[in-house]
Amino acid sequence: MKFINDNGALVFYHNGEMCRIEAWGKDSFRVRSTMLGKFTGNNWALTEETPAVQTQVTVEEEDHWVGDGTVDKREIATITNGRLRAVVNFVGILSFYRDDKLLLREYFRMYDGTLSRESRCLKIANRTWKGIIGGTEHSLNVKFESNDGEKIFGMGQYQQPYLDLKGCVLELAQRNSQISVPFALSSLGYGFLWNNPAVGQVTFGKNYTEWTARSTREMDYWITTADTPKAILENYTAVTGRAGQFPEDLMGLWQCKLRYRTQDEVLTVARQYQAEGIKIDQIVIDFFHWTVQGDWKFDRTYWPDPKAMVDELHAMGIKVIVSVWPSVDRRSENFGPMLERGLLIRTERGALQTYDYQGDCVEIDPFNPETRKYVWEVCRRNYYDLGIDAFWLDNSEPDYGVYDFDHYRYCDGPALAVSNIYPQMYGRVFYDEMSKLGKPVVNLLRCAWAGSQKYGNVVWSGDVPSTFEAFADQLQCGLNMGLAGIPWWTTDVGGFMTDDVNDPDFRQLLIRWYEFAVYSAVLRMHGDRGPYNIPPLDDRDWGGGYLHTGQPNELWSYGEENYAIMRKYYDIRISLHDYIKSLYDEASENGSPLIRTMFYEFPDDPVCWELTDQYMFGSRYLVAPILHLNQFEREVYLPAGAWRLTSTGEVCEGGRRVTVAAPLEYIPVFERV
Repeated sequence: MKFINDNGALVFYHNGEMCRIEAWGKDSFRVRSTMLGKFTGNNWALTEETPAVQTQVTVEEEDHWVGDGTVDKREIATITNGRLRAVVNFVGILSFYRDDKLLLREYFRMYDGTLSRESRCLKIANRTWKGIIGGTEHSLNVKFESNDGEKIFGMGQYQQPYLDLKGCVLELAQRNSQISVPFALSSLGYGFLWNNPAVGQVTFGKNYTEWTARSTREMDYWITTADTPKAILENYTAVTGRAGQFPEDLMGLWQCKLRYRTQDEVLTVARQYQAEGIKIDQIVIDFFHWTVQGDWKFDRTYWPDPKAMVDELHAMGIKVIVSVWPSVDRRSENFGPMLERGLLIRTERGALQTYDYQGDCVEIDPFNPETRKYVWEVCRRNYYDLGIDAFWLDNSEPDYGVYDFDHYRYCDGPALAVSNIYPQMYGRVFYDEMSKLGKPVVNLLRCAWAGSQKYGNVVWSGDVPSTFEAFADQLQCGLNMGLAGIPWWTTDVGGFMTDDVNDPDFRQLLIRWYEFAVYSAVLRMHGDRGPYNIPPLDDRDWGGGYLHTGQPNELWSYGEENYAIMRKYYDIRISLHDYIKSLYDEASENGSPLIRTMFYEFPDDPVCWELTDQYMFGSRYLVAPILHLNQFEREVYLPAGAWRLTSTGEVCEGGRRVTVAAPLEYIPVFERV
């Protein structure tokens, strides 16, 4: 083993591997290793400038028993950054300590020349590289010892009921409604970023934790420590970036449905909202308002004067956002030029196709700067110059026809090596140009990766079913997304997939979901509402008229009683405007999410680390959503202190559980007194 102090970084070499540990922010280290002799230079999510810190690097000898019973001297190295210390032993095993207390250690079960290593005959290494035949990439497996009693949170969004991820196996890959943001927050007081966009897997097992990358050139992770989850997230967002200032005029209601087919439909809905005295902040024009995928323009048959439409909506104080997909149909006017210039994803074998919904399509390669320039110029000319305010960047995983990641290649390399950062690169097609114009950028995306929070992304949870089970899953999705550094998160109110809008069970779900959404970052009406008995506008197989549309999805679309409830909660949302602005400001200042786990605000209360069905909206409001059909009361845990039930004004003492009535027109919300 060879240890080097490289200007305050610890570098060591072992069995052909070069490893580098360096300070990277407050009480934090970045750890990289490679079998290729040099690092790529990619910082991936670690984009922010960090202040210089003083480290201490030491190399010393320790006594080790060897097989014949004698004592030998072996070198170990230590690097310290503030409260965090990393120790490397003579076979390259890394251990991390906070204030001399062990936080995390690599898992190693091999013969190392000592008698102290248990199960040394297993031959399991802490870091395993396997070269991919014919290429420079390797598969990588990194293991850590599991800590008993530890809870793990963050990691983005997975459609499952588990808030605590200990014991879970998570695919590190992007799919519709699955968002891989590989930052884990531990109840033991550390945060861990797997700073690698490769497709892979993480297992937070009881026996060990295992991270894998199917194709990569280097290991890259970042670790930090702090006393509270809030401080850990502050450290993390200091190195990966924070959300910008969210515009005040987008903090109310966003109106959307699948799908407004004509500009007359959009204007009719907007005028009705105005007549009802309800201010909508933004109206969304969904997919297939275009000719074919990849033309990125209005079908003028049904949108004859989009600028006049936008001007009228702006006069009502309504902003306009349009759907843009990364898929390019072979019939598109842009397909030939983009294919010729290498601006589309390539396939490794067989036909050139990556997506097949409503057309034979290939999706764009946003890793290529020429692609980003090309797509922006088309969308600027056909949308932005008409006054369109923002873009709904749907299918941003991208949504492959088949998620065979080994089949696709970008200009930066195989999809297996970099695909997880695709949604961030797609978002930057628009953010990088729009941010130059001096206005806040707020675009809507279906996916994200570590650091996406700094690129003007409102992320929604994808095309999820309209069921109470899915609703409950979205709560843990949103809480874990916040703990992964993504504060601007939202859902389709009522879920996306509805068979029958007249089903009373669905309408109950819609109300419960809407009540929850009022106490979230973005209140947005959207969904694919059946039954599909509305005839198409024409019989062409392309353009803005042929595709089906969903049932109406405005606040008044579900009967007078439900409208009254939604109108009441709309008024609550508007009354919270100044408070919601303060939460967005806090997200920009320290990375705090708007919806927060109970332990985020009450880290010293052990009960709060167990709660999965209630949350804090900022620091003031405790929200207990109704997650089951025909549930009209529920138990709520109140941490220590005084809490006012907003429905009655009753003040309750905390440190206990209370049972609260929850009629359809109310979900339990407590305000800290």
